[in-house]
Amino acid sequence: MTLPLSGITIVDLTHVLAGPFCTMTLSDLGADVIKVERPGAGDDTRAFPPFKDRKSAYFAAINHGKKSIALDLRDNDEDRATFERILARADVIVENFRPGVMERLGYGWDAVHAAYPHLIYGAVSGFGHTGPDAKRPAYDMVVQARGGVMSITGEKNRDPVRVGASIGDIVAGMFLSQGLLAALLDRERTGRGRKIDVAMLDSQLAILEHAIALTSVTGKAPGPSGARHPSITPFETFHASDGLFVIAAGNDKLFEKLCWTLDLPLADDPRFATNPARCDNARLLKRLIEAVTIDNTRAFWIAKLTAAGIPTGPIQSVDQVLKDPQILARNMVVDVLDRNGRAAYKAAGNPIKMTEALDPSTRPPAPDLDGNRGEILRWLDGL
Repeated sequence: MTLPLSGITIVDLTHVLAGPFCTMTLSDLGADVIKVERPGAGDDTRAFPPFKDRKSAYFAAINHGKKSIALDLRDNDEDRATFERILARADVIVENFRPGVMERLGYGWDAVHAAYPHLIYGAVSGFGHTGPDAKRPAYDMVVQARGGVMSITGEKNRDPVRVGASIGDIVAGMFLSQGLLAALLDRERTGRGRKIDVAMLDSQLAILEHAIALTSVTGKAPGPSGARHPSITPFETFHASDGLFVIAAGNDKLFEKLCWTLDLPLADDPRFATNPARCDNARLLKRLIEAVTIDNTRAFWIAKLTAAGIPTGPIQSVDQVLKDPQILARNMVVDVLDRNGRAAYKAAGNPIKMTEALDPSTRPPAPDLDGNRGEILRWLDGL
């Protein structure tokens, strides 16, 4: 059993989240990732809490299984020579500097492609490598705000809210990994690398789905809708006697089943018979459903609705998610090991499940800064 990217070497100049998330995904698929870091400090996230045994769990969660070498690419000719030897043997280089930084170092796309035409070049940045704002700095919060995601997140008539996960970074990292995989496939045919340019801002626009459709058709931008889907009803949270749970009746047939299960004579009511009608009367429908669900517990309703084939579920905290039997059965909580082979941290597993591919329940340690220098130099020397 082998992983599909076994034998692929990736040079990783990325830091913080978007780029490291991309290279982590490729590492989980079998690629050998060489993380090139700044001497002395390394990736910024090495200093991010929480810490265990003076090491960052945040850094370990995104960089486990990679190798680290510290190289000064600005002023050290020997380090630059080592870096160029690595590029000559690598398949992919990934960076998430602001546009222009790699060019100043002498390793922009044009220079790299001329020297190493086989090499695939992946870049992720706040605004991409073109456009009037290309060189502006950005973080997750900035692109969630500017990209429209915050405008539809939160409760109606309240201040916009940032999505709890760093989707500005993570989604861009996912799109970059897709682009790199496509470029690897293309290189099998052509023998030549391509440049992949992914912007965090572009990636936010790409996930707006219904919001763009609604704005295009109605001419009016949607606002926050809380836990409710803006185009499907009932598709939101509901109160039981002991708290909230979710119901997602995404079509008319499911709504009929819901009415039958709750003993509500609403399926033929013209106010609720179609999804557009239900959306127009969403607040009333919520009150009618909650008049029933408030009389019993979340567990009771989840069991009853599940038995009827209606999508439903609890609202779980992260500690509950880490113990969820379905999550555990899918090997989606893994242990990141320390240097002594002991479980040091919990991390998310690889959501890409593939036949005849290993899916271990542990991950190798995150690298110490410059901790793999000797191994990498021996690899370069063919030893």
